[in-house]
Amino acid sequence: MDIIVPANHAHEGFCSFQHFTRESCRNTGPFSVGAGDIARARAIRKVHVGCKVSFSVQSADSVDFKKHKGFQKQRQNRVFAISKVETLSFNGKMKHGEAFVQGHLNNGHISSGMENSSLNFEDFESNNHLRRLVRNGELEEGFKFLESMVYHGDIPDIIPCTSLIRGFCKVGKTRKATRVMEIVEDSGAVPDVITYNVLISGYCRLGEIDNALQVLERMSVAPDVVTYNTILRTLCDSGKLNLAMEVLHKQLEKECYPDVITYTILIEATCKESGVGQAMKLLDEMRNKGCIPDVVTYNVLVNGICKEGRLDEAIKFLNDMPSYGCQPNVITHNIILRSMCSTGRWMDAERLLAEMVLKGCSPSVVTFNILINFLCRKGLLGRAIDILEKMPKHGCTPNSLSYNPVLHGFCKEKKMDRAIEYLEIMVSRGCYPDIVTYNTLLTALCKDGKVDVAVEILNQLSNKHCSPVLITYNTVIDGLSKVGKTEQAMKLLEEMRTKGLKPDTITYSSLVGGLSREGKVDEAIKLFHDLERLGVRPNVITYNSIILGLCKARQTYRAIDILADMVTRGCKPTEATYTILIEGIAYEGLAKEALDLLNQLCSRGVVKKSSAEQVAVKM
Repeated sequence: MDIIVPANHAHEGFCSFQHFTRESCRNTGPFSVGAGDIARARAIRKVHVGCKVSFSVQSADSVDFKKHKGFQKQRQNRVFAISKVETLSFNGKMKHGEAFVQGHLNNGHISSGMENSSLNFEDFESNNHLRRLVRNGELEEGFKFLESMVYHGDIPDIIPCTSLIRGFCKVGKTRKATRVMEIVEDSGAVPDVITYNVLISGYCRLGEIDNALQVLERMSVAPDVVTYNTILRTLCDSGKLNLAMEVLHKQLEKECYPDVITYTILIEATCKESGVGQAMKLLDEMRNKGCIPDVVTYNVLVNGICKEGRLDEAIKFLNDMPSYGCQPNVITHNIILRSMCSTGRWMDAERLLAEMVLKGCSPSVVTFNILINFLCRKGLLGRAIDILEKMPKHGCTPNSLSYNPVLHGFCKEKKMDRAIEYLEIMVSRGCYPDIVTYNTLLTALCKDGKVDVAVEILNQLSNKHCSPVLITYNTVIDGLSKVGKTEQAMKLLEEMRTKGLKPDTITYSSLVGGLSREGKVDEAIKLFHDLERLGVRPNVITYNSIILGLCKARQTYRAIDILADMVTRGCKPTEATYTILIEGIAYEGLAKEALDLLNQLCSRGVVKKSSAEQVAVKM
């Protein structure tokens, strides 16, 4: 869709750290050593030559340690850190015990006076190693190392931990990402809003909105507008506008004010769920609160008006946009253009294109592709080619989506030579066909009986760096099966398996039909029975192919068994199933019995009267 929010509309906080400066030191927590603590420590400190320096730091009664999350872990970290300093002092590596006490213990970190100590160096090295693991994509190793760090009392840095959470979210391991967050929180480190946003975004991408909402509720820092926009987008995309409005209400209660992205998300969802009328009310509210709509907001509304079939209103809205302080862009015009084409207003579309150019709004490749698609569907290939050839003059290079409708148009008209000619033109201009291009061509060649050419093109695909997909093989296998070349089709079946492609019901139905038509009924039945083992469920076409093959082989008794199996397995026979069977019975010389059966089925409404008459004539 053209109305997708462009990159420059996305809030920086979603995917980038570059506009955020993390504080090198977190705010002092309840475990920091104050001036009074230093005085008391100095008063009770006992220094003996060759002995360790020990400290006694008493806690303040005013601090409710039990309510502080991760207090026990932080306490262990402090004791562990102090024990390291004692060891350093005992070994003569610290000349003055006071140097340690005068530094503030902040979340387990010594935030001053530690730059020159080996303890700080150890923490630095640990976090550096964690960064390297995450940067190299060694997520599991990074997770294990993080656990080890925290176990040994080190406080992990938030930035590599956030990257680790992001890494696990990208590969769909949101549980592991959540565990990283828990480890970080329990270590005494304080995750910031970016860390939480990454985890929430990971849950939202996988559609785990309930988990995202749980993270929102337990955040230890205030959510920002990016947090809410991520959740609102997911709720709106899943059709939960009412719940999105509840989240917006909570957002306002926390004095986190919506931005233009917030309103655009809600306006788009309202257009889909309640219509443009309600969305316009949101637009008014947005303006009243001092939030200026941008071109993306207006594009959403233009798209909504077009989808409601009010094209003339959409055109008026487009023309009024400059008076709202917003110039329409190429996407705005493309939305209108697509609506004009879909309603057959070709002259208006041509006029709009001319106006775009006149106003200095350069058409995009998408603009031209909309027009080419429309013209090809109408069979106006000449005009479509004219537009295709004019694209470079407007600074647009045609892509595969520009050429594909033209190729499809030639194939539809059975002008295969012209289709192949344009394929060569396409390649000569540096535009390489995609798999859709080749599938279009292969389908047309097979329908035209030129299966050998189709096989040749299929064999060349790997050399053209275009990997065939399931539909590609199905097209050629079906083509070979219909011209009596099932042996070659079976080889393609093996080839697609070796390439990791899993044949489906369509693949096997084509092969079963081909074998049946060639009189290889036993092979067809063997392949048919293999389907269950392969986890493929036969459809009515598969059953009809087997029944037809058995009837041609004068084995209607076996065909009736297949019909019974078909019904037992919940596959409903069609009118064609019964007419094939009736013709088969007649073919065995039992015309009277076949006619009686036909009349019975006709009276029960299983076979239409018109179809019964056609079958009767054949008998």
